[in-house]
Amino acid sequence: YRMGLEHIDLYLIHWPNPIVDKYVGAWRALIQAKENGLIKHIGVCNFAVEHLERLRTETGVLPEVNQIELHPYFPQEELLAYGAENGIITQAWSPLARMGAMVSEPVIIEAAAAHGVTPVQVVLRWHTQRGAMPIPKSSSAQRQRENLDVFGFSLSDDEISAITGLGRADGRMKGQDPTVYEEF
Repeated sequence: YRMGLEHIDLYLIHWPNPIVDKYVGAWRALIQAKENGLIKHIGVCNFAVEHLERLRTETGVLPEVNQIELHPYFPQEELLAYGAENGIITQAWSPLARMGAMVSEPVIIEAAAAHGVTPVQVVLRWHTQRGAMPIPKSSSAQRQRENLDVFGFSLSDDEISAITGLGRADGRMKGQDPTVYEEF
């Protein structure tokens, strides 16, 4: 009401904050808001499989979206597969790992050269081909256009595997493990 909208298109719980342990109650409130027509779609951010399973067990409703840290250094294969199997759209925050050394990795540079695109476009295509929805940040109009132009080529299975192979045991950029991390 205060926002002057008839409804909110998508509302997400940002972190499960497992020590505080109020995310199931918050999820119930989102379910009710959706049932009341205030919100069209409901989801979560940074939820691990254990959090998603608890939502399913205690409410019978899974999120429509799970926005997670996801990039070649942290490919989150299990969580991505869980989302696909359960109809949850996986959105990738920081899909370019904050433009660090990742875009200089030889496998990414080689794929970019092979397809005549930029390394960033290769990484964004890697996301989409794996079934994730990357949400990169850029203030440059040129980069925004490049970020959208990732559907004119396809990476091979070998390229996808090689890029996924850049994953590290815990490739999180800031160590924010949602099974213990708290953010308010």
